[in-house]
Amino acid sequence: MDQPQKEKKQKWQPAPELSLSEQQAVRLQHLHALQEQGLDPYLMTKFTRPKNAAAIKEEYKNLQIEEEAPGSVSLAGRITAWRGHGKASFLDLTDLSDRIQLYFKLDVLGEEDYKRLSLADIGDLITVEGPVFRTKRGELSLRVTSWSIAAKGLIPPPEKFHGLSDIDTRYRQRYADLIANKEVREVFIKRSRIVSAIRSYLDERGYLEVETPAMSTVAGGAAARPFVTFHNALNTTMYMRIATELHLKRCIVGGMEKVYEIGRIFRNEGIDTRHNPEFTTIELYEAWTDYEGMMDLTEALIDHCCNEVLHKHQVTFMGHEVDLRPPYPRRTMDSLLQEYAHISLAELREPGRAKAKALELGVKLGNQEHTLAHLIDKIFEAACEEHLIQPTFVTDHPTELSPLAKRKASDPTLTERFELYVCGSELCNAFSELNDPFDQRRRFEEQQAQKDIDEEAHPIDEDFINALMYGMPPTGGMGMGIDRLVMLLTEQNSIRDVLLFPLMKTIGAAGGKDDK
Repeated sequence: MDQPQKEKKQKWQPAPELSLSEQQAVRLQHLHALQEQGLDPYLMTKFTRPKNAAAIKEEYKNLQIEEEAPGSVSLAGRITAWRGHGKASFLDLTDLSDRIQLYFKLDVLGEEDYKRLSLADIGDLITVEGPVFRTKRGELSLRVTSWSIAAKGLIPPPEKFHGLSDIDTRYRQRYADLIANKEVREVFIKRSRIVSAIRSYLDERGYLEVETPAMSTVAGGAAARPFVTFHNALNTTMYMRIATELHLKRCIVGGMEKVYEIGRIFRNEGIDTRHNPEFTTIELYEAWTDYEGMMDLTEALIDHCCNEVLHKHQVTFMGHEVDLRPPYPRRTMDSLLQEYAHISLAELREPGRAKAKALELGVKLGNQEHTLAHLIDKIFEAACEEHLIQPTFVTDHPTELSPLAKRKASDPTLTERFELYVCGSELCNAFSELNDPFDQRRRFEEQQAQKDIDEEAHPIDEDFINALMYGMPPTGGMGMGIDRLVMLLTEQNSIRDVLLFPLMKTIGAAGGKDDK
């Protein structure tokens, strides 16, 4: 970039002699000076900019050294760097697409407009117009002929425009993180494109996107503790949804043969690198298919996202090189338990064997009583999950773990269910959906019988049983955590890095730290 002779290019940093409050005071003085001149930046309502910085760089990429293009362009963005003083200044303007250099010169702008530059600060949002040219040093730039401040940055931006070092501040003040860190913005741009890719893939295949209630009088569809609220007008307790499953299946009963919902889920659980109490899932259901059809669809959906958004299938995640090209291996839960825990599902059903194996594997059980489903789940987690690095479908879960899945005809103790694991973490869960209302009621009743020792057991959803009585066709269903998929595809190891505004403990509140 061009700069005055003998002056080295430097990243902007706050003047060391000024405290943060003093810097804010200076910026406030600049604002008042602008307002006194009748140039209040907050009065601007609209600015037409046909192209962004990236588009301008692309259009004029063939300009030669010291060549100036005819005409003028308009841009708007944030000041992110400043070099030079006196009669010429170089500023960097950054918008969502890219950064471009601006050239302010006294004899081009005139004394009044150039002098007004002294009232601008790093972080201000400005609008500029002028021709595009390439400097002697080869930097594509915009020679500013007119400009104005569109919003004053009264708080100085982070000292380094390559990210905030304090993790807590990054999450609490995501707006500052987004200003400072281009890589963070790119993660959320990719997130948006991943969700769009999922929608387009399903829409093209005849799926209908629907919306189901976020609150209901019965929590269900998953093993999770709900958030409880109260509806004053109806004088009744309500629950934030822990899954969209049961309402989406009602749509299948009603003849909507392919449906999906991308929506927020709320679970009153702990916070760690893979869990946030408020998160996003996609659940989809298709009549006349089964869990094997859902495996094919899951592979195709991930493959589509890789092609459309990443343009590659290899990612580095949790310290592992992962290849997302389908097809993925399909392993039964029983075979994995025998290989890594050296015990079969049949043996785990023998009285006392599950608890003994859990203790052998170092699972912390405490003094409370545990259901067989809970013990099997913990044993699989302790012994097997760490070995599932490359994408792997784990199939044929025991009925105790799968109250909403159809039994296998060849072995009624198992269900037609799979979970997709990547790097030891579950990415999605799917079933051949249980459509027998009598079997469904028995499973709900078995769950209810465990409510004294299982705080995640929920009341029977009588209306869902009633819906099944009308007849639900054979159906395959799949639920996937959008946040976990985005983590994988953007190579982020914490869910907080793919949530714009993760839940944070109130500063000064009692209790432990947010992250485990």
